[in-house]
Formats: sequence, C-alpha cells, structure tokens
Amino acid sequence: MTESERQVEAALFAAEGPMSEAEIVEVIGGPVREALHGLAARYQGHGIELVERGGRWHFQTAPDLAYLLRREKSEPRKLGRAAIETLAIIAYHEPVSRAEIEAIRGVTVAKGTVDTLLEAGWVRPAGRREGPGRPLLFATTPGFLTHFGLASRRDLPGIEDLRAAGLLDPVDLALEEALGAAPKEDDDADM
Repeated sequence: MTESERQVEAALFAAEGPMSEAEIVEVIGGPVREALHGLAARYQGHGIELVERGGRWHFQTAPDLAYLLRREKSEPRKLGRAAIETLAIIAYHEPVSRAEIEAIRGVTVAKGTVDTLLEAGWVRPAGRREGPGRPLLFATTPGFLTHFGLASRRDLPGIEDLRAAGLLDPVDLALEEALGAAPKEDDDADM
C-alpha cells in the first residue's frame, strides 16, 4: 500500500460522511485519483468496500454482508402530556395507585396512558395496597432510572431545581406566592 493510499484511507475513515475527490485533496494535499482506485481495488471482496456514489467516496459494508448488520428499528414514540404527568407522579410518589394519580392530576387517567408507560419499561406493577378494593400500585423501574440518567430516585430534581431551570408553570408560582407560601430562609441567617 502506498503512502498516498494510506493517507486517503485515513481521511475517509475519519470523515463524518462521504467525501469528494476535491475534499480529500484539501485534507491530504496532493493528487488522490490513483490512490482512490487502488484502494477500491484492494478492498474489493472484503467485508467493507470503498465505493464512489455521486462523485463522493466512502466505505460501506459489502452488499452480500449487509443482512448481518440490519437491525429492526423501532420508532420512538413521543409521550403525551398525560403520560409525562403520570410518569412524574409515579416517580415522585411511588408506590402509587391509579386513584391517587387521578387525585393529584385532577383528571381520570386513561388505561392507555399507564399501558404506554408499562410498554416503555419505565413503570411496573408494585403490588396492591391493603384496603378497600386492594388497588394496584405502580412504581418506576431500573429502566426508568437508566433512560433518564439517574442513579436512584433521590437524584430526581427537587422543587428548587425545577424553579431554577424555569420548568415550573408561572401560574403555579403566582398561586404559591398568593397563598402565602413561606419564603425561603436566607442561608446566611444561621451563621
């Protein structure tokens, strides 16, 4: 393999996408046509091949091996507001029953909302509450923690974190102030 072929190979391998001949010349500084054709011949029959498509060169999996790398792609579903609110309630109040979720949200929770969270693997049944009707309880799963990058439920953001991030509804903040919520004490007052 010539030095020019090695340089072209390195440039194409490190590139974010296919490169034109002119772009490769900008990177390595010199004629590249002969090196490109030499590399294409060298890689022919290998698991990866150097190909030109639309005047742009790139490495690709050999067509006869592409089936090995083909994977089922699942389209991520976006959670609706009801599902996000339900998930937050479960995360902060677990274990919690459907009736408790409805009492906190102020509206009925559709069966599909909890089913969506169960299918996503973020919520699991967590037993039954002792009491009339023995309602099913829900809790979060290790998959929930992993997906949201949390080591434990203790890592969930608190009210001050949410306020600092601007994620609290201004109407809720105004209501809290109007009801005379206790002002936060100054940390320096204790010193």
